[in-house]
Amino acid sequence: MKIVGILCGGFLLVLSFCSDVWADIDINVGERMMPTYGAEVVIVKDIVFDRYVLDDTYCYNGKPRRFQWDSMQRLLVELEALQSRDICWVVLQNYRNKRGVAPDAKGVRFSSDEVLTDRYGVGRKHAIPLYCSNDLEVPDRYARDGSLCEYLADSAEYIKVYSHFYGGEWFVPKYYVMPLPVEIVSKVIFVDRTNQNITTLERGNDSVWYVRSMNPATTGRDNPPYQEPTPLGVYVVQEVKTKMYYLHDGTSSVAGFAPWASRFTGGAYIHGVPLNTVEACEDDYVDFSPTLGTVPRSHMCVRTATSHARYIYDWAVPLETIVVIIE
Repeated sequence: MKIVGILCGGFLLVLSFCSDVWADIDINVGERMMPTYGAEVVIVKDIVFDRYVLDDTYCYNGKPRRFQWDSMQRLLVELEALQSRDICWVVLQNYRNKRGVAPDAKGVRFSSDEVLTDRYGVGRKHAIPLYCSNDLEVPDRYARDGSLCEYLADSAEYIKVYSHFYGGEWFVPKYYVMPLPVEIVSKVIFVDRTNQNITTLERGNDSVWYVRSMNPATTGRDNPPYQEPTPLGVYVVQEVKTKMYYLHDGTSSVAGFAPWASRFTGGAYIHGVPLNTVEACEDDYVDFSPTLGTVPRSHMCVRTATSHARYIYDWAVPLETIVVIIE
């Protein structure tokens, strides 16, 4: 089988500019191509979870789908370049507004389904306020819970962070910021909204990243007020649960649970096939659904096979694993 080869560059703009040039370059698994500039990253397949494995390219309803190795490689190149500078990672946290409801940001407004959002469409629930250096009174925008950032400096009240996803340097009140316990992020989960698939990668030595699983997934559907797309971004796995209970839409009544859940932003989890009961034991779990890998159907979560969700539950150490949502 073939896999997308080396991609190079240290910054998002450069990498995005180069993406069309590199998108169609393939090399055999294990081969190396010297980069034109920047860091070198090699992706090698070494599948550990070997159920429901998808090919690099495949079809759904007669249309081609694929694993976007080019996009994944770009982020891994940037990740390697950042980590070579011995930076410190932090995660921004405000699940269920436990660290305080974010104040109104500039241009805040109600969306069509009456959800208060900033001018970029990020809702205030679970949000973290991001301030510019020239205005520490009113947030410029919101960041989503679970967002990965680079620590830059701190003061009496704020942590200065850098976010590639949110476009630069920001000041964040200290109580929203938690340092990660690791210097090197070595486990990454990629979820692809366009192709409805999920893959896990693990860093080895010498910037080699090993593919551990390649599976179908189902992401969030854009169907307000109860369903919303799985949000694009770079997040940190924050907690894991053996059961993630969910409610009937618009009520406080428990409808069932999803097994082996790993939360990465707000109420969004990677989890197994949901069960419409609270009584089921592990022997009753459904391992696979024909809807996996088809079209978005979830409320915001990422569904995958239950055995694959269990693999991720065991493999993805909280605060040491990142989740990247791409399209």
